[in-house]
Amino acid sequence: MRHFLILNYLLVLSLVAGSSFAQSGDHFYGTQPWDAKWIAPPGVEGTEYGVYHYRKTIELTALPATFNVKVSADNRYKLFVNDSLVSLGPARGDLFHWNYESVDLAPYLKAGKNSIAALVWNDGAYRNEAQMTSRTGFIMQGSGQNEAVVNTDNSWKCIRDEGYKPLRYYFIAGSGQIVDMNKIIKGWKAADFDDSKWPAANTVGNGYPKGASDAGWMLIPSQIPQMEMAYQRIPVLRKTDGMNTPAGFPGTKKPVIIPAGSTVTFLLDQTHLTNAYFTLDFSKGKDAGISIGYAETLYENPDDKDKDNHPRKGNRDDVEGKFFKGLTDSILSDGSNMQSYTSLFWRTYRYIKLTVHTKSEPLVINDIYGTFTGYPFKFNAKFNTDNQEIKKILEIGWRTARLDAMETYMDCPYYEQLQYIGDTRIQAEVSYYNSGDDRLARNALNLIDHSRLPEGVTMSRWPSHGTQIISTFSLWYIGMLHDYWMYRPDSDFIRDKLVGEREILDFFNKFQQADGSLKDVPYWKFVDWVGGPGWTMGEAPKGSDGSSAMLDLQLLKAYQWSAALEADLGMAGYADLYKKRAEQLSATIHQKYWSPEKKLYADTKEKNTFSQHVNSMAILANLVSKADLPAFSKRLLTDKSLVQCTIYFKYYLNQALVKGGLGDGYLNWLDIWRENIKMGLTTWAEDSNLQYARSDCHAWGASPNIEFFRTVLGIDSDAPGFKKVKIEPHLGDITKVSGEIPHPDGKIAVSYALVKGKWEIKINLPKDTNGILIWKNKKYDLKAGNNTFNI
Repeated sequence: MRHFLILNYLLVLSLVAGSSFAQSGDHFYGTQPWDAKWIAPPGVEGTEYGVYHYRKTIELTALPATFNVKVSADNRYKLFVNDSLVSLGPARGDLFHWNYESVDLAPYLKAGKNSIAALVWNDGAYRNEAQMTSRTGFIMQGSGQNEAVVNTDNSWKCIRDEGYKPLRYYFIAGSGQIVDMNKIIKGWKAADFDDSKWPAANTVGNGYPKGASDAGWMLIPSQIPQMEMAYQRIPVLRKTDGMNTPAGFPGTKKPVIIPAGSTVTFLLDQTHLTNAYFTLDFSKGKDAGISIGYAETLYENPDDKDKDNHPRKGNRDDVEGKFFKGLTDSILSDGSNMQSYTSLFWRTYRYIKLTVHTKSEPLVINDIYGTFTGYPFKFNAKFNTDNQEIKKILEIGWRTARLDAMETYMDCPYYEQLQYIGDTRIQAEVSYYNSGDDRLARNALNLIDHSRLPEGVTMSRWPSHGTQIISTFSLWYIGMLHDYWMYRPDSDFIRDKLVGEREILDFFNKFQQADGSLKDVPYWKFVDWVGGPGWTMGEAPKGSDGSSAMLDLQLLKAYQWSAALEADLGMAGYADLYKKRAEQLSATIHQKYWSPEKKLYADTKEKNTFSQHVNSMAILANLVSKADLPAFSKRLLTDKSLVQCTIYFKYYLNQALVKGGLGDGYLNWLDIWRENIKMGLTTWAEDSNLQYARSDCHAWGASPNIEFFRTVLGIDSDAPGFKKVKIEPHLGDITKVSGEIPHPDGKIAVSYALVKGKWEIKINLPKDTNGILIWKNKKYDLKAGNNTFNI
């Protein structure tokens, strides 16, 4: 009994130690409230749709060197100083981690009178699914005594703009808007604007840093930079109905006059998908109605739909005989000169349908353009080749990754804008390989960790005001932790996440049977958007006993990842526990699902359905012996009776084939990406059914932007934090290629050239980094700096 009590005491100590890790990872920012208050317009409940203007005029005797403030809002804000846009936000989070942005206003201030103004809006019931909210509010706090003059309180003025209404349209990414230029408040951002009739703002709460109170918004500093903003012309007019259009419009700024009593429609083509704040400058046209539709593509016959009610798209470059369907904004002109409309939130589009209905007065389009926006990633990798197809795939992949990266990673920019774990794992690796900027990945890992339910499983996506749980995505989250640990030199960051990793595995352990196999795991168990025997809503087949090879393999892989993390960063006891569970599950999977006749793993114990998915995971989870790998991998690649992976799960399939020794064939595995290009896509579609794919931009398809570097050039991490490097190229028919990727200590550069029957190989590693070159199954040591071989 005494030994039992000691063991329990030690277990309690280990759990307390584990809890301290969680606490240290969730930072707290003070115990005292801010001097500034959350303010809101008088007379509103705070949960309804509304667009509001806040402003305060300040006098400065001299131009300050710095003028730092903290600013946030619910739902969103645009901050202006003396009519100049200086900040947008806040970065999306949840109420327990509500971001504020830190901004230096000094570059926009002047001696004398200055206007500090904010456009704040709450989309109410029409808000984006990713938008969390408490109520309408705005807060700004100066960093010191001199800046305290801008602290929000009832000295600020605030008013609702009655010119904005929601344009109701069921859309997870939010609604359109109706703007009546007769009612909107103009000139309100200028220092000399007369706001004497505006009411004083109401105080609706204290500004509490996280750790000070459980009320309202728990404020934390945003850990990511402000989004990029870049002027972007719309270059091409594809069609006009109702009038002749001057040459060069809209690529060149020039006036276009819409006659009175007309209905004119313009179909504009950005020529590639983009995320942008759309701007239309126009004059006159009293009471003219303007409709602006945004679409990824045009559609063919509206009656030709798939089983999920998605219309047929056809080639994305084609416009003839197609119909337009998309999110729409609407404007009513007040007839004055130089009216200007910019969407409150950014829009995603390749095509814009601009329709103008004039009444008794002509309307003049003065200009039309977009302002591209996105997380400010820079492409810091190089892949030097004469192969134009490779260049095109990398270009499209990078565009896809960029459009799916904003204040969080997103599954798609047009439809949902949600940070799903399955998508985000691949997106984060694209960031590591192509940019080296890990801030958005860190932000994602924090947010996902925050989303865990008390039972241990994470949300499938976060932030999200609705509840959706894809239990299998919690296992991919553990894979994300392992990825970060291997590629980024920040073990403490991952150590803080180990309590969450343990809780996830504890959740799944509750559904493990005596042999370790899972049964009756709750929630959505999405794997891939495929059709096939037993596949339903992306879930893999389940046997008569309730078990599934795919789920068992994902859990096995999670145990293997976790054992490695715990052995290095956590507790030996957990590492041993997860190793033992992995060993048991490995034996069970082989006994339960292996088919001696087909020499592959089946989807269920009945062994009547087989998939690339299960057998890819079997390779990645080390169930296939080294001697059997080549033949096993060839069956995986060539057996067309297997349920085939779509563009998403090819990320795992292709890694398995490389591990199986077939990596020299990588360039032959890119047919789905080639089909995307042939179909006129400028970003990668959501799934492999390109005619009916719902989304034309899913970054989970951008895996070639990893594999051209990891597989073809062969650059990979061989130790936590990328402290060691493994170079194992798979060049196929390529005889000359070079490139580089960012590394935490600089860059890794490689060059391969076949010259007179010998390979000239050059490898440059960062300081304090060594590694190995694997060439034709032979290993060569690599040191920091330059390494040269002639083989």
